[in-house]
Amino acid sequence: MLLLGAWGIRRQDAVWRDEAVTYDMAHRSLADLWPTLQHADVVHGLYYALMHAWFLVYDATLGTALGEAIGLRLPSVAAMTAAAAGVALLGRRLAGRRAGLFAGLAFALIPVVQQYAQEGRSYAMVCALVVWATYVLVRAAARPRRPLWCSYTALMLCACLLHEFAALALPAHGAAVLLARLPRETLRSWALATATVFAGLAPLAVYSTRQSAQLAWLMWPDPVQLLTFAVLAVLGIVCARTLALPDALREREAPPGPIGLRALALPLLLLPTLFLFLLSYAEPAYVDRYVLYYVAGFALLAGAALARLLRPAGDGGQTRARRLRRTAALVLVVAALLPIDVHLRSPDSRVDDSTAVARAVKELAAPGDGLLFLPARRRIWRAPHPQEFRGLTDLALARSPRASHTLYGTERSGDAIRARMLTARRIIVATDPDGQPLDTDDQEIAKRTTLHHSFTLCAQREVRGARVMLYARPGACGFDSR
Repeated sequence: MLLLGAWGIRRQDAVWRDEAVTYDMAHRSLADLWPTLQHADVVHGLYYALMHAWFLVYDATLGTALGEAIGLRLPSVAAMTAAAAGVALLGRRLAGRRAGLFAGLAFALIPVVQQYAQEGRSYAMVCALVVWATYVLVRAAARPRRPLWCSYTALMLCACLLHEFAALALPAHGAAVLLARLPRETLRSWALATATVFAGLAPLAVYSTRQSAQLAWLMWPDPVQLLTFAVLAVLGIVCARTLALPDALREREAPPGPIGLRALALPLLLLPTLFLFLLSYAEPAYVDRYVLYYVAGFALLAGAALARLLRPAGDGGQTRARRLRRTAALVLVVAALLPIDVHLRSPDSRVDDSTAVARAVKELAAPGDGLLFLPARRRIWRAPHPQEFRGLTDLALARSPRASHTLYGTERSGDAIRARMLTARRIIVATDPDGQPLDTDDQEIAKRTTLHHSFTLCAQREVRGARVMLYARPGACGFDSR
């Protein structure tokens, strides 16, 4: 996993909008970060604090040599590597050494795992914490001891504080515990651990409801994400049926334990996503990365199934020819995933590219030009590369993001924006591609109408997920203030 995470990690230095938010928040002082979280992104507060500490070290040591893109993603690479190791250990404990090895490899080869291993967001860390909490749970069920239950509680609480939807792993753990028919004392210990996690999460969950408007961009679940889950769910169920055959589930060297692989892996694969999907009927909230850890359930099932299907010749009726055919089929599957893996390491794999926006601005702009972001939240494109916007005047900005303790800053009234635009000879506009919904507040209407009636489009650059345009007053397109 470490090698796959390092492969193409720079992604041509592309940084998409969510990573730009991470970069901006992690580089604010803790004194600035806390009041900002009271306005937005409180659910990611712990992650931003951890990244703040990380960048204090990274910027002082490796930042100049490696750049901000690698700095953003290295913690996720390390976290996903830890998650892969946890999956391998889980598979080994539940189904034997070979199953553990195959489970770890299957986890690392899943494209969505590689995607978020190279993303400067919290999802890889959450996945790692849930995987290791699951491993500790399996150990605690086999040999109940207070330190194990305390470790399980701490790991799950940290996962939930990094992202609230990590709590959806708890029903999967509960299903595994109930299916194992554990002693009543062990059930009470798990229930107490779960109650402690919910109690620790409750203040954050309650406070974050005040910021639920941040999820207003979510609509119906993305079809590609649903298809990914459906494919993994079907394949996981097929693997589980393969394991239902006699003597298929556990190798002789696998240590005994009350929680079985299928009883753990199937709920972990299915329940978090299904619960999130059901929650989305009340309020849209379905994004697959919120429950990324579900892929660990699939990897466990796939690893155990592969261990059985690729067992040595002579073991349980296995023949050398059959093993060779199955190995060849597996190699073809991995080869078929290669184009996806390559695409994930290109700037086009993300929604937009703030680095490309900054380059286009530098190409079109001249010192003294005005600057507009349409809509205002696209001001985040500026955060990773402020030097490329130096010398430009943000005509709509009233208070900067840091001064206002917000993600995108606060803007002037529509009339004030119009008046300031009319004092500019040239304006650089960074906006969404054609076809995106238009904001209808006074500020955005003022920007669009003033550009339409009082300015002429002189030049335009299309980049990934954005357009950068140069507008000038009529007859001034050939004028260069430089």
